[in-house]
Amino acid sequence: MLGARCLLRAVRFCSSVPCPRHKPSAKLSVRDTLGAQNMSGERVTVQTFPIRYKERHPLEYLRQYPHLRCRTNILGSILRIRSEATAAIHSFFKDSGFVHIHTPIITSNDCEGAGELFQLHAAGKIKVPEENFFNVPAYLTVSGQLHLEVMSGAFTQVFTFGPTFRAENSQSRRHLAEFYMIEAEISFVDSLQDLMQVMEKLFKATTMMVLSNCPEDVKLCYKFIAPGQKDRLEHMLKNNFLIISYTEAVEILKRASQNFTFTPEWGIDLQTEHEKYLVKHCGNIPVFVINYPLALKPFYMRDNEDGPQHTVAAVDLLVPGVGELFGGGLREERYHFLEERLARSRLTEVYQWYLDLRRFGSVPHGGFGMGFERYLQCILGVDNIKDVIPFPRFPHSCLL
Repeated sequence: MLGARCLLRAVRFCSSVPCPRHKPSAKLSVRDTLGAQNMSGERVTVQTFPIRYKERHPLEYLRQYPHLRCRTNILGSILRIRSEATAAIHSFFKDSGFVHIHTPIITSNDCEGAGELFQLHAAGKIKVPEENFFNVPAYLTVSGQLHLEVMSGAFTQVFTFGPTFRAENSQSRRHLAEFYMIEAEISFVDSLQDLMQVMEKLFKATTMMVLSNCPEDVKLCYKFIAPGQKDRLEHMLKNNFLIISYTEAVEILKRASQNFTFTPEWGIDLQTEHEKYLVKHCGNIPVFVINYPLALKPFYMRDNEDGPQHTVAAVDLLVPGVGELFGGGLREERYHFLEERLARSRLTEVYQWYLDLRRFGSVPHGGFGMGFERYLQCILGVDNIKDVIPFPRFPHSCLL
């Protein structure tokens, strides 16, 4: 009983003691924040966020801030579309029975033969002997095609989707030093027509899925970047892609009233201005250009054996606003033809393994590659390729 009384007195005492009053919390204005003080009482100026709320900054301006531009609505939409397009491409190949191959980024091959390579050298605390780290010169890949050809002999239909690198000193609106490529190789293909069907289906199926799954993001891009692009894209999708030969393309260019910077001649590679004119001439419908001069294409293109002009079974797909989007062709599966081409180029020793693919059994086959960033430029109407990749790499710029 005594204990209970003591407890009661203690409770009454505590309840009679007034509670301390809380002072109202201080309000901090933006002006105070920008003129804040550090621990020593010195005023510190806080930098203004470079991207202003509700202001439409040009894409060129946003390019200065690769670490911040993804927070804007327009870059957010582009990158979500990029993600959806990636998934759509994988879905297309999976549904078509292709096997996905991870081709190497480090390679000893120069697939294109252009010599625009980034060569690798070991750097670090560990001293590497005078000879190369890999005992052979090694480069960042320009294409996974040759490795895909190895795999197509086992899996029939294969594809890869990964980064590729070109040490091309170009500041153009459609070139990057690092970009992504979708490449495929198909066995038992003996005509360009079969190859072009897959290329057209890939373009249309991927685009339809993107339009279906990202309607709001696509709408935002068309509204603020490329008004009218919706109608132009629908025009591409509802029409069959056209086909002309390289020889026909040169004749069209020669008859053109437009003055070109580069004079079109048979045997000269098509320039961007030529490609865009050809697409416009064909009614702004994507157009396949086939059968290029042998001298313009790499050693692995199949010889057409067509007399004095001497062309190979190569194909490029030209699209509105971009120019070349796809490049591909039939591969030279005949051992003796390939051996002669390599001997003339003095590449026999380097590509002995490639000859082995024919020596130990081969079949007619072909393949193609599509530049992913150029594809996004094409469907969205984005003028500069640097605005459709999260962190663009190009000459004199490697931010982050």
